[in-house]
Amino acid sequence: MVTFNRNGDAPGRYDLFQYQMNNNSSPGYKNIGQWMETLQLNIEDMQWPNGETEIPSSVCSLPCRTGERKKTVKGMPCCWHCEPCDGYQYKHDETSCKLCSYKMRPNANRTACQPIPIVKLEWHSPWAVIPVFLAMLGIIATIFVMATFIRYNDTPIVRASGRELSYVLLTGIFLCYIITFLMIAKPDVGVCSFRRIFLGLGMCISYAALLTKTNRIYRIFEQGKKSVTAPRLISPTSQLAITSSLIALQLLGVFIWFGVDPPHTIIDYDEQKTFNPDQARGVLKCDITDLQMICSLGYSILLMVTCTVYAIKTRGVPENFNEAKPIGFTMYTTCIVWLAFIPIFFGTAQSAEKLYIQTTTLCISMNLSASVALGMLYMPKVYVIIFHPELNVQKRKRSFKAVVTAASLTTRLAHKTSDRPNGEAKTELCENLDPNSPAAKKKYVSYNDIVI
Repeated sequence: MVTFNRNGDAPGRYDLFQYQMNNNSSPGYKNIGQWMETLQLNIEDMQWPNGETEIPSSVCSLPCRTGERKKTVKGMPCCWHCEPCDGYQYKHDETSCKLCSYKMRPNANRTACQPIPIVKLEWHSPWAVIPVFLAMLGIIATIFVMATFIRYNDTPIVRASGRELSYVLLTGIFLCYIITFLMIAKPDVGVCSFRRIFLGLGMCISYAALLTKTNRIYRIFEQGKKSVTAPRLISPTSQLAITSSLIALQLLGVFIWFGVDPPHTIIDYDEQKTFNPDQARGVLKCDITDLQMICSLGYSILLMVTCTVYAIKTRGVPENFNEAKPIGFTMYTTCIVWLAFIPIFFGTAQSAEKLYIQTTTLCISMNLSASVALGMLYMPKVYVIIFHPELNVQKRKRSFKAVVTAASLTTRLAHKTSDRPNGEAKTELCENLDPNSPAAKKKYVSYNDIVI
């Protein structure tokens, strides 16, 4: 039966061939289907380039993957290039990316934004373990020294060290260790308030006491070169008043700081906002800038430098009469510690680990400063008190003039020590100080009053 369509044409029938390689690697045409009113293809008989089994897409552009936007090709509105949303951008729609807000970052497939994780210095972090360990050792040692001094409070060594200022200095050393725990604790308004108070207070108390001691030594021996009259303000009460006044200046500055800028916490998203959004972190911390921190420590550093100057001035005083030399060694070592602290603190201002490095450096510097003072000024006394009680005896009294004369002769005889047996110059110095001389009878002061 022959049929025709309405146009008078007979129905079409077409065989479809594909030019492909056959089994013997010779090319040829192979029938892969036919068309007769409908298309019939034998897909399994078809071959594609590179041995692919998937049917290739016959389009100018493929759909973009997740997190990519379409960028239209110029002159070809139906074709596009796929571009990834980079940085802190997410895919807003098919053709555009948008930047996440300041506190957000894109999710894994960049389809939306999510909050940036908040971090702080954790107690179990290696950055915190070392300072905390040093602080705990220091606190234990300080309590031991303080307990020893209280137990032997009326013995000559404790009295000769200037009991009142010794306890003040121990309090400052204790606070220097305590600040480590405040610097690592989770920031809140209370913690931030205590940080402001104690950040410089421990150092201020320590160096105010040491400065008062060295200043007293200096004034005693300078006054003695001119007169047998003791200088003013060398009694324990006066020394405590001077020390308290120096400490009050630090507290006054802190309270002014409280009034001008009340303490609070902030989340710093810039400090650890890395190029890779997956590593971005917000840092929870107290609102204390680097400049404010240095200003808080600046007064204590000024006391430290001034104390060092007095320690240098009193280095020639006979060592049997005072603590000038141990204080001097303490201040020299402390200055070295803080000279090393400053470049580390400011040199890491742009580092992604700024929070950890600066906090750890500050805590270790505080611990070392306190340990130097504790070790050089107190441990020798504790050693004598516990292991050599026979040395913890009352020294003979000397006149104020005799003490000062000793200081003067020490300087004059210093150049002779290299030509004599070790210690001979000091022997001559002591022999020349006759306690029965007229000068010695003018005014006597206890050894405990001269030793500071």
